[in-house]
Amino acid sequence: MSQFFQIHPDNPQKRLISQAADIVRKGGVIAYPTDSAYALGCHLGDKAAMEKIRRIRRLDDKHNFTLMCRDLSELSVYAKVDNQTFRAIKNHTPGPYTFILQATGEVPRRLQHPKRKTIGLRIPQNNIALELMAELGEPLMSVSLILPGDELPLLDPYDIRETLEHELDLVIDGGFCGMEATTVIDLSEDPPVLLRRGVGDPVPFGFD
Repeated sequence: MSQFFQIHPDNPQKRLISQAADIVRKGGVIAYPTDSAYALGCHLGDKAAMEKIRRIRRLDDKHNFTLMCRDLSELSVYAKVDNQTFRAIKNHTPGPYTFILQATGEVPRRLQHPKRKTIGLRIPQNNIALELMAELGEPLMSVSLILPGDELPLLDPYDIRETLEHELDLVIDGGFCGMEATTVIDLSEDPPVLLRRGVGDPVPFGFD
């Protein structure tokens, strides 16, 4: 049965953030708030936790996992970006966008798209998520918390706990954080491709 932490969205309690990070480090799968909706997350290098997320979401091996990063300094470690792409991302982060980029060798192969060798990256504007990643000292492997057959993410942490209490190790209640998933833009292509229209405005990236 999952643990349930109520963490203040503006001033996250250090003790609870530290405990949440320990759960992730030990292989736990968590539900946590972002700036667009709740997400599922686990440790970057944990294959078993990643497979658990795949089962919950019923994802195939072609699904791009997202590395949730705390700032742009991590971007060049995990993705290959030219100056123009870097500027475009910098101008719109932190924010509710997921960018698909060519992965570097630092990204475990199982997280990459099997043929295109891409990875999703994003920097959320959410204090709980940012503090958690700062405590971990590395990105959080993540996907939106959209259950099979649903079009929108789960919104209520109490519903998340009731629905997934036997699947998750921790649910973080950070209050209401939105009801739409991120806008997903593939910047590994030229021109860029809009893969999902979400809460982030796609117009600055050339889409109507």
